[in-house]
Amino acid sequence: MGSVTVGVLRERARGECRVALVPESLARLAPGGVRVLVEPGAGAAAWFADADYLAAGAELVPAAELLQRARVLLCVGPPDPATTAGLRPGTLLVGLLDVLRNPVTAGAWAEAGVTALSLDLLPRTLSRAQPMDALTSQANIAGYKAVLVAADTFTRFFPMLTTAAGTSKPAAVLVLGTGVAGLQAVATARRLGAVVTGYDVRPESREEVESLGARFLEIPAVPAVRTGVDGYAGRLAEAEQLAQQQALEEAVARADVVITTAQVPGGRPPVLVTARALDRMRPGSVVVDLAAGGSGGNVERSEPDATVVTAQGVTVIGAGHLPSAMAAAASTAYARNAEAMLTYLLHDGHDGHNDHDGGPTVDLSDEIQAAVVVTHAGSVVHPAVAALLDGRARLGGSR
Repeated sequence: MGSVTVGVLRERARGECRVALVPESLARLAPGGVRVLVEPGAGAAAWFADADYLAAGAELVPAAELLQRARVLLCVGPPDPATTAGLRPGTLLVGLLDVLRNPVTAGAWAEAGVTALSLDLLPRTLSRAQPMDALTSQANIAGYKAVLVAADTFTRFFPMLTTAAGTSKPAAVLVLGTGVAGLQAVATARRLGAVVTGYDVRPESREEVESLGARFLEIPAVPAVRTGVDGYAGRLAEAEQLAQQQALEEAVARADVVITTAQVPGGRPPVLVTARALDRMRPGSVVVDLAAGGSGGNVERSEPDATVVTAQGVTVIGAGHLPSAMAAAASTAYARNAEAMLTYLLHDGHDGHNDHDGGPTVDLSDEIQAAVVVTHAGSVVHPAVAALLDGRARLGGSR
């Protein structure tokens, strides 16, 4: 088998502390003929020192040199324009590239002759793709951290405590959206002793929530919505949304802490907590919005990466990037996903065998690769991303 050179740059996005590979990854990749180049300081924000990478067998090289030598570039978020400009044709770019929200970047990679592979497009319903599922690994961390952030902000106890000074009642926690992040939030809040209620429109949600010892919020007027092929629930009809909103307002008003996790790939997250619902919450209550971002959030008054206290004394935390707040754990989990994808590509994803000089193989007839490869051979090959780019071009031409 031949060898392939993989590069790991320092993440340049504001507030991003994760790194795409951790030192322990190198020992698992070495038998496959993978050489790793690391930009100095790439892991520092996640507490992985340059010395650790050197001891594991990596070579530390400046960013400009790394871009020229690496055949594969692993990243967490999409690279900035300066990095994109330095990519050489034929480079394989692997990361959470967020192309459904930013399809224009895909056009730039195609023009540069870069093969871009976006892990956030991986179908969660493919069982053999689970080791590569970075969205799930990061959502798990986000759900856990959301509860810790809420508990740290909430000025009362989470569990029921009986002391000489009296008994404190447990906090009432409501988790809206019980996918990976939501279920982890339910489990973590339960571990801290809170009384937890969960809600989701998926039919399997009740069993999942109750299996963790939490209550399930019943809204009879809203039918269950089956999960699509992308692993996400579909949207409700307008009348169902209204019924859901009214029921959620009542539930939110009773809660001490609300954690929202509902997201739509490439789309605007549904509003689950309205301004009116916030106004009905008790002073000192806390709301953590995991969907807060540039395309909106689940909470009407949430702001990305900011904490807002309403006139009624409710703290609203826009927490769309919580995995970065646990950079060491998040990087370790993400590195496992990146390793799995890289190994899959190096071995053709089929018979564990590669006859193509040791380099990664792109095969768009393979269902996993067809789902995640965005650009290849100078073109945007992902249908959804190509459609978004075409739509933008049409809008631009009509002005």
